[in-house]
Amino acid sequence: MIKKLLFGTLCIAQFSLVYANDIDKNPNLKLNKRIENYQKVPKTVIIKTKKFKIRIDKQPNGNYLYQSWGANTKITAKPSMIISDGELIPDGSGGNYYYEFNNNNYSYKVYRNYLTDSATKPPYTLIVTDINGKTIVKQDGKVVKN
Repeated sequence: MIKKLLFGTLCIAQFSLVYANDIDKNPNLKLNKRIENYQKVPKTVIIKTKKFKIRIDKQPNGNYLYQSWGANTKITAKPSMIISDGELIPDGSGGNYYYEFNNNNYSYKVYRNYLTDSATKPPYTLIVTDINGKTIVKQDGKVVKN
């Protein structure tokens, strides 16, 4: 019994090392791709905050598109803002991540809050900062549609 247990542990360790080695040797496997496979990042997410509706879409080139409307506006209307070429950025080792978009010296970050210090924390947070790092907008949001 002990021999089988030790053999099983050794096999798991070997397979883990082989897999880790493959990831390091494969330059085509991007970090963002690994996160998407692990966390099941949605291709499209629609979030509603107190003042905004935000739609984030993954584009064919791998970047993300940010579109926003007023909170009471239907998303079938023309967006009040569109920002392209956003990135998905890992945030720590617990599975959190955020989308980052830049537009006219402002940074728009939409955080996905998997691991938080509060059980009541909403799943998303929008933070807009200016070029000096001053926070202009900080609003929690919930998913309207995935």
